[in-house]
Amino acid sequence: MKRRHLLLASAGVAGVALLPEARLFAQQAQEFMEGPAVADIPAQQLSKHVWMIYSPDGFPTPQNRGMMANIIFVVTSVGVVVIDSGASLQIGQMAIRMIRKVTDKPVVAIFNSHYHGDHWLGNHAFVKTYGDKLPIYSLASSIEKLKGAEGNLWRSLMERWTNQSTIGTKVVIPNTAVQHGQVIQFGDVSLRMHHYGTAHTPSDLSVEIVQDKVTAVGDIAMTNRIANMDDGSYPGTFKYYKALMAATGEQLWVPGHGRARPDLLKTYGDFMAGIWEPSLKAVEDGKSEAEARAAVMKDPRVASRAKTMDGFDGNIGKYISLAYLEAEKVAF
Repeated sequence: MKRRHLLLASAGVAGVALLPEARLFAQQAQEFMEGPAVADIPAQQLSKHVWMIYSPDGFPTPQNRGMMANIIFVVTSVGVVVIDSGASLQIGQMAIRMIRKVTDKPVVAIFNSHYHGDHWLGNHAFVKTYGDKLPIYSLASSIEKLKGAEGNLWRSLMERWTNQSTIGTKVVIPNTAVQHGQVIQFGDVSLRMHHYGTAHTPSDLSVEIVQDKVTAVGDIAMTNRIANMDDGSYPGTFKYYKALMAATGEQLWVPGHGRARPDLLKTYGDFMAGIWEPSLKAVEDGKSEAEARAAVMKDPRVASRAKTMDGFDGNIGKYISLAYLEAEKVAF
């Protein structure tokens, strides 16, 4: 029997999991247990300096072991800068292996786009390899969020969703706050920070790789996955897109989920507008949420995605409801 299974079986004997000693034992056991390795995904070059480890899945499962979000890295003259580190220690370790196939330069910094765990739990692997002095950048609001219960909540959720595949991952939160408009130089590459209010969350950091005309946008836009809008805003998303495009001009937009595209903000913005605009009109016309849902589902911007978008069936009803609730606040 493998060590992990032996420990878990021992912890469950005769119902001792209910005892304080058993809980302490389980906590101590987790200090040295680690889940299985994640299969290698070779990095793809997007531009002169920018590479991406593409995640084909948009949601965590026991089969993909939590590999659900893209990992982006920038090879500069002074080292490698990682933008979003993945959902676990094991995913971060895989990313390090893939980076080393591209360059022998060390990782010198990490940026986390927001506080959802699939974008930062991999930090553990990088500090384990490169030391706890490694700069990890994010917006101050993300750091504050993760200092509370949010960090451990995401670690626990990822373990549950992957049938414990991510066990061994420790919460390593960003240690350096950045601000909108700030430019950080890494040798021959300049990274510019962008934040224009609430879109996917109140803490969405987009990182522009200036010389390459490439911008990593986190989860404010996705290629073919319906985004979680629990913490977000529909009109805030449209405002963010408009301001970001005005500030950067034409870019290759690299999402946290899906393929990079130069038209990403337009195509995903059209889909989001297909949810928002019928919902807002329904509220203004005094119609019910059910009537708003019917209108959204008939909108061609939404209907055209219904059969192909990941997570559509399981999430569209919820996100129409969120749009309707936000529209009530906007309209009144």
